[in-house]
Amino acid sequence: MRIDRNEGGRAIFAGVVTIAIGLVYLSWVNSDSSLRKPTGYPQLVSIQELPDSAEMCPPAEPARTDLAGSPEDNLFAALQATSAHAATAGAGDTVDVTRPPVRTIRDTYPIYSSVAVDTQHDEVVLQDTNLFGIKIFNRLDNTPPGAESTAPKRVIEGPKTQNEYNNGLSIDPKNGDIYSVAMDTADNMIVFSHDSQGDIPPVRRLSTPHRNFASAIDEEKGEVFITIQYPPKVMVYRKEASGSEKPLRVLEGEHTGLYDAHGLAIDVKKKLMFVGNWGNASDYRVAGSGKFYPPSITVYPLDASADTAPLRVIQGPKTQLDWFGGMSLDPDNGNLYVANDVGNAILVFNETDQGNVAPSRIIKGQKTGLSHPAGISVDTKNKEFWVSNMGNSSVTCFSLTANGDAAPVRTIRSAPAGRVSLKFGKPQAVAYDSKREEYLVPN
Repeated sequence: MRIDRNEGGRAIFAGVVTIAIGLVYLSWVNSDSSLRKPTGYPQLVSIQELPDSAEMCPPAEPARTDLAGSPEDNLFAALQATSAHAATAGAGDTVDVTRPPVRTIRDTYPIYSSVAVDTQHDEVVLQDTNLFGIKIFNRLDNTPPGAESTAPKRVIEGPKTQNEYNNGLSIDPKNGDIYSVAMDTADNMIVFSHDSQGDIPPVRRLSTPHRNFASAIDEEKGEVFITIQYPPKVMVYRKEASGSEKPLRVLEGEHTGLYDAHGLAIDVKKKLMFVGNWGNASDYRVAGSGKFYPPSITVYPLDASADTAPLRVIQGPKTQLDWFGGMSLDPDNGNLYVANDVGNAILVFNETDQGNVAPSRIIKGQKTGLSHPAGISVDTKNKEFWVSNMGNSSVTCFSLTANGDAAPVRTIRSAPAGRVSLKFGKPQAVAYDSKREEYLVPN
């Protein structure tokens, strides 16, 4: 093979220029933190030969402005992209890829991650992490065994809502405002008025750190508490906070015992705060620093901040805590109700418990209808507690005194009886097992 000397020289020169441009660009990106923010956009990238007359950097297309929020923060914007470009193997020309898929594996039913009871309006509010919405039902709704589902009375859903993989519902007991925090793709707390429905923007949006999980409201002091999974912390804001407002205080540090913080409950009367920890720990700045601790519930003064150690810790094999989600407190008798997701049960502790203690009650069994219970909400007014089930698109209501394999008082289903949710959780890859003809989808 013979290479023309002039052509070879031009190729080498072009390569050197390209490398130089790349180094300058990387230096510029590293100096500008705003450019390092992950967008979460799905992208189809093609490599193609450019003709001599082509521009190396053609003008960018204008950003979409018809979707709520900025493009980099809105997952709906990525999902609603019109088409992608791909290059053919031969001539290097490009075409729009808009053909529909041959098959789609998708769960079209709700997956309920959180529940809250609005006692003022006699309603049950559910967070749907599958369809990115909030569904509101009457508290006395009860799906008959032969019915496919119960229709919600209101639905808040659509790109303008900025609702993406949300959780941690809280209800304002006076006006019925709905508070919801983003777990994954968005970094915010969004608030909707009681009468909100359809595809509408929230009445208020607060920018928060990444990976929220739960929220709780102290009405006496007008404060909202939010747990952050990692790096673990509890943020406390003004209840009416919005925009980029800073927190009033933050609980975080090596002495707090916070490890992968999730569930949250507060006792305003006794001035206590309860935080559920999954036990995963590491310092992201130090390679190889990861550790695993047993799951725990750590107890703090309600006004705890900075690197405050817990007053008590509930931890050990007797507790049966297993990737538990939401927590809710009955302040009248000091019972702490825990949605034990992987354990498929509701665990009840006393708020004075500490150490390796067994729950005082366990609600578990075939009659309960529990299926990966993730959210829980105590209703002291009506002497009930509600549980959102991620495994079967339902919410179940029990008496506050329920124990063992107890049947629910009422059940609201959003899918046919017996249906098992796919429980997709932001799948990012797929593999095909040709021997067994199965797809493997990590979540």
